[in-house]
Amino acid sequence: MEELKNSGIGIASFIISIASGIFIFLLIAIAGYLEASTPGGVNEESSEAIIVGLFLFAFLGTALVALGLGIAGLFQKERKKIFAILGTVFSTVTLAITFLIMMIGLAEG
Repeated sequence: MEELKNSGIGIASFIISIASGIFIFLLIAIAGYLEASTPGGVNEESSEAIIVGLFLFAFLGTALVALGLGIAGLFQKERKKIFAILGTVFSTVTLAITFLIMMIGLAEG
């Protein structure tokens, strides 16, 4: 019996989900620092806020790509599914936590 190979799509999903999760965490930390260090809070129309927001949406997009790749990796036949499962779980958790933090911020604003 031949040993199954890892899914290339699953590995890509795993790597992208980890990277996007780290970068989203850093962006949320930067946004929190900017809000706390600016008297009266950050102006939503400032260049810093716009750049952080654009990068946040870009990395949310990469997390969605990782989710799609992870789901696609789950449907590959005769391949190991561990990286596809991990990529799907990590990207789902990243998206859920990010949207939860955004909803909390909107409720307090």
